[in-house]
Amino acid sequence: MATIKDIASAAGVSLATVSRVINNGPKVGDATRARIKEIMKEMGYRPNANARALVTQRNPSLGVVLAELSDPFFATLAHGIESVARQKDMQVLLSSGSIQAKTEMKAIDTLMEHRCEAMVVHSKALSDDVLVGYAKEIPGFVLINRYIEAIADRCVWLDNYAGGASIAKHLLSLGHKKVAIITSQYQIDDPILRLKGVEDELNAAGISIEKAAIELATPDQEGGEAAMQNLLSKGIEFTAVVAYNDAMAAGAMSMLLDHGVQVPTEVSVIGFDDVILARYCRPKLTTLKYPIEMMGVKAAELALSLATKKPQAEHTSTHKYTPTIVKRESVSVALK
Repeated sequence: MATIKDIASAAGVSLATVSRVINNGPKVGDATRARIKEIMKEMGYRPNANARALVTQRNPSLGVVLAELSDPFFATLAHGIESVARQKDMQVLLSSGSIQAKTEMKAIDTLMEHRCEAMVVHSKALSDDVLVGYAKEIPGFVLINRYIEAIADRCVWLDNYAGGASIAKHLLSLGHKKVAIITSQYQIDDPILRLKGVEDELNAAGISIEKAAIELATPDQEGGEAAMQNLLSKGIEFTAVVAYNDAMAAGAMSMLLDHGVQVPTEVSVIGFDDVILARYCRPKLTTLKYPIEMMGVKAAELALSLATKKPQAEHTSTHKYTPTIVKRESVSVALK
């Protein structure tokens, strides 16, 4: 593989001149610049991104920290972010935080070591103060799926409380009064706010959810199955089940069907996120649309704008999104 020394020798110029061409620096004539680029192409020379970062103190990469890499939700988020990076001819450096403070911090620190000045971070374990500190240190630091008032202009987030409330309103409109909840075991904002939205709306209608009708489990299909198994074993009566996300809803429906309970004629099930799984469940899953790909695009654009100190096209102090119901086949009118 050709080196910068090989290019300089072939072009009959100094290493400094080749370096200026590689880093788009000044003080190189057009003819010399074109000749060096042609030689680089002929010799198959590829600049070392890490070396360039050391010289320029910048890295033309977009750093991304997600909770999980295998979850369809985060795959959709990553796709939105990557689409922006591709348009800007940038690479994406991706890492997982696993909803653990130490892991999230290590992921962010590693991206900083690579001199990423634009970064989209999905953090649920780190404190507000720690994240505010990172925002002060990293020019293009943007939080996704979380709101911190001190850095509101760097947050791209979803109104989870409103989402929970809209689920309850939909179920109430169909006559459901006996509601069970299967939600995430992680004590983070998303499940807490969604549950509160559901409970507050039901309470306003004079309906309360008994503690035994709320099950916590891992936010995946296995967790949904386990949570539904526990609800069924308690013998609790319910006509509708609200799931924290589509994966848990799919697991819950599978368990209901295994026990001979028909969805939605006997029990309605509603999810949250509207990932691709929702369209291929049987019955197809009624859920809340989480515009995560759109939010990923917004977060990436915001991060890059902040990193390059370019003003945003639309000036706003916050970037809030609201989920909307997607009606399919897993929810129907409550049995009398």
